[in-house]
Amino acid sequence: MRILIIEDDENNARFMEKGLKEAGHAVEWCASGADGLAMALSEDFDAVVLDRMLPHMDGVSILKTLRSEGRQTPVLLLSALGQLDHRVEGLKAGADDYVAKPFHVEEVLARLQALIRRSRSRADGTLRVGG
Repeated sequence: MRILIIEDDENNARFMEKGLKEAGHAVEWCASGADGLAMALSEDFDAVVLDRMLPHMDGVSILKTLRSEGRQTPVLLLSALGQLDHRVEGLKAGADDYVAKPFHVEEVLARLQALIRRSRSRADGTLRVGG
């Protein structure tokens, strides 16, 4: 998997990057929301891990822009804001999943794998809902 991390906290980003790379994935990291958005729009990724609270451009705005541009790349929103209303807002903005900080890399990896699996199933037309 090729994963883009958009996270301004270098410690969190490096922690995720290390864990994802150890699991065999290619990882790109952007510390700036604007740079992350530009990269997400100009390159293809299997998934994006997006911090909700970024300086200059918040994650929800980035997410809305990606979706308005037709990008359906699975997005895992990562945030210190774990209250129900924040999670719902992020999901309604177009996030495919939401993880509150602090987090475990194993959970982020498992959620990313599930998002990508579902995304590929939809693309192949193999995902069935209902009976």
